Amino acid sequence: MNYCALRAAFDRTGMLPKQLWSDRVLDEARHTADPVHLVRVFGIHPHTAVRYVHAAHPDKALAKIR
Repeated sequence: MNYCALRAAFDRTGMLPKQLWSDRVLDEARHTADPVHLVRVFGIHPHTAVRYVHAAHPDKALAKIR
């Protein structure tokens, strides 16, 4: 996909690529409460994965990573 086509798609939705990526991670966190899965799939830092799981499942308590 070329840059112009991709840019046009994002201009129509009003979203930025970073917002779309964050939404995808949060959606995956809603399906699984496993931060290790998020780390493996998206290559994010474990602390960030725990934050996404906390946002998706505020009722579940996970251990804090130091």
